[in-house]
Amino acid sequence: MSAFIEASNLVKTYQAGKTTVTALNSLSLEIPQGTVQALLGPNGAGKTTTVKVLTTLITPDSGSASINGVDVVDHPEDIRRMIGVSGQYAAVDENLTGFENLDMVGRLYHLSPAQSKARARELIDMFDLVEAGDRVVKGFSGGMRRRIDLAGALVVNPPVLFLDEPTTGLDPRSRLALWGVIKTLVGQGTTVLLTTQYLEEADQLADNIAVIDEGRVIAQGTSDELKLLVGGQRVEVTVHDVADIDKARSVLARHVTGDITSGADSRTLVGPVENAAKTLQKVLKDLADAGVELNDAGMRRPTLDDVFLQLTGHAVLQEENA
Repeated sequence: MSAFIEASNLVKTYQAGKTTVTALNSLSLEIPQGTVQALLGPNGAGKTTTVKVLTTLITPDSGSASINGVDVVDHPEDIRRMIGVSGQYAAVDENLTGFENLDMVGRLYHLSPAQSKARARELIDMFDLVEAGDRVVKGFSGGMRRRIDLAGALVVNPPVLFLDEPTTGLDPRSRLALWGVIKTLVGQGTTVLLTTQYLEEADQLADNIAVIDEGRVIAQGTSDELKLLVGGQRVEVTVHDVADIDKARSVLARHVTGDITSGADSRTLVGPVENAAKTLQKVLKDLADAGVELNDAGMRRPTLDDVFLQLTGHAVLQEENA
């Protein structure tokens, strides 16, 4: 399948005082039409800078990028007519209603008053905002604001949609609702480039995932292909007493085939193994013999978090200013 969105060796640097910061370091991407491409990485990895280049907001220092064969630097006006963009923060006018925000966007795109109003009502229905559409946006929840912002990016039904961390700050219910909207759009043929720090989001939505760190793509493929990079299955144990964590680590080290990592909390350890079922039995026996009481134990497949930790040595979701 040929690339609909293509970036080749993009480089972008910034000056921060006397320091030169490399935001993009020869980044390359090829995205087929009608698919979801996720850019997965922590804050500062280069995800938003990539979106800004592809949406003509900034110019790269070197390299090239195109959408449907149109160069983003040479023909920015043509690019803007074929894309929709939803940034990290909802770009809505708080003093207007949801309907008025969408109508305003339509008029900015030079739709006639009748066309603009009709499209606004259509999007209000699509995003399940009928009851809130005529309310002032300042009273909206975070999830409702995100939906109005995404609806605004779709006023002219663009073939390409850029979503820069669209669910940041949303509660789980709002996140699931927005995922449903995105899946519907892709089912209708929209090509989506999605930046995210959420591993589950990339797992749920993306046809292809590019793992980005320090301005470059360090791995890419489907979710399953990336998980194969770390191979095998995992044994995971959670100790009852955190004081036993070192003893548990010593026991687990006798059975794993790679590095032991910490799980979701300070009491949990995870390690890759060859035969998870048999190995788990041995680990449980050895931990019991060592007097280590467990709260939980089990087997699981590798996750995207395992992939990112192995590739970069740090987690995807980091502190805001890390």
